[in-house]
Amino acid sequence: MLLYHTIALAAGYLLDLLIGDPRWLYHPVCLIGNLITLLEKGIRKIFPKTEKGELFGGFLEVILVCLISLGVPCAVLSTLYRYMPLAGLVLETFWCYQLLATKSLKDESMKVYDRLKNGTIEEARYAVSMIVGRDTSELTEEGVTKAAVETVAENSSDGVIAPMLYMALGGAPLMFLYKGINTMDSMLGYKNDRYLYFGRCAAKLDDLANYIPARISGWLMVAAAFLTGMDGKNAVKIYKRDRRNHASPNSAQTEAAVAGALRVQLAGNAYYFGKLYEKPTIGDKLREVEPEDIRRANRLLYGASVLSVLLCLGGRLLVQFLV
Repeated sequence: MLLYHTIALAAGYLLDLLIGDPRWLYHPVCLIGNLITLLEKGIRKIFPKTEKGELFGGFLEVILVCLISLGVPCAVLSTLYRYMPLAGLVLETFWCYQLLATKSLKDESMKVYDRLKNGTIEEARYAVSMIVGRDTSELTEEGVTKAAVETVAENSSDGVIAPMLYMALGGAPLMFLYKGINTMDSMLGYKNDRYLYFGRCAAKLDDLANYIPARISGWLMVAAAFLTGMDGKNAVKIYKRDRRNHASPNSAQTEAAVAGALRVQLAGNAYYFGKLYEKPTIGDKLREVEPEDIRRANRLLYGASVLSVLLCLGGRLLVQFLV
């Protein structure tokens, strides 16, 4: 199965680069999202609306989502590999392809670029609102561009490199487990009245699951800066200096590398749901942010993803040789 996992990872990555996510195909992350919503409704009916009740309810949600996200694909693939190995390989390749987001991240961010270059600021704000969580109605052209660049930077880790690393470690089942954890954080990990306690376990687990992948992603972004002809030395400088400039221990890792490579300043204050959140900046403002930086950020994304898949495949082939 080590060899099958290796082939599935390589083939799934290539399919992601070539095809991306077709809109007509139901995505497995949507199933995970539906599961999270369904379990939350049931659990909230059982546990009291107290601090301890919310914490225990959120903990139970995390346990159930993790067990199902890992257990279902594990059972399906184990059965197929035992009786129909080729079918198992095809399905694992397909799942790997679906759970990587390299091309879709590039395509969605380039829609913002297109509207900035060929449309109106309102159209650009709408395009970026599809890929960010902040308020976009008042963003300037610079604000729209920064939001798109930051999204490419941050999601290069949790949308591409981190799931790839988990796939390399444990095949599609571990990849599904990671996406379950990441999706829970996206849906439950808010510091508001509804999720402050219920979503705390999900948020902390996501921080833990991304801790090492985020740092690997940051260094791969730095390496990609050198390979793509950008400012690799500045990427190293800003990464070392600003990689902790975020409330999350992981989110600034790739943003710092990208800011340094592009020689721009990212992050800073932003509005969410009408409320201003003060955040530290990342990088030095050696020049103004421009729409072309979205294209440059995507080159860094592709460079880092290629380095990541080579790292993963090399590691798996080494394990295969040693075993």
